[in-house]
Amino acid sequence: MRNLMWKAPKCRSDQQRFVLSASNFNYGRGPENWNKTNCPYGNNHPNATQTSNKSNVGGSENWHYGFDYMDWARKNGPFFVNDTLVFKYDPPNPNGGFPHSVYLLPNYWSFIKCDFRRAKRIANPNQGAGEGFEFVLKKTQPYFFACGEHGGIHCNNGTMKFFVMPLKHWPF
Repeated sequence: MRNLMWKAPKCRSDQQRFVLSASNFNYGRGPENWNKTNCPYGNNHPNATQTSNKSNVGGSENWHYGFDYMDWARKNGPFFVNDTLVFKYDPPNPNGGFPHSVYLLPNYWSFIKCDFRRAKRIANPNQGAGEGFEFVLKKTQPYFFACGEHGGIHCNNGTMKFFVMPLKHWPF
């Protein structure tokens, strides 16, 4: 009787083994300074722990017009499931100024086009005052955030929007 069981070919070099293990998300052969989050920031990275973290969106800049939040998200990631994003912004001012809000856009296309037709407003202009509005990243899915006030003009100029893709903590 013929053996119908498939056998994986043997790897002949470390390079081949690395390619195979990288495709299986095994980063054991990565740089020695990678921590358990698989990021090359060492243990000083703000999300290098197994606990959830709280991040103020924009850092000390808070949520306002003219700041590059995509750059902030790149520099402060990775984010993990159960991390909290805090949106702090000034409440509406009767003497002028532009109010802000926070919308959760449904998909990448809406995010790119700043299309708020199917977006969900998760924080109104008054909710960012004081301690700010907190949003917990509950799933491993992309979250697309934007300011939707004034017909989405703050989103359309490309600054008051960003997205995160939270990761699961590895059980180390």
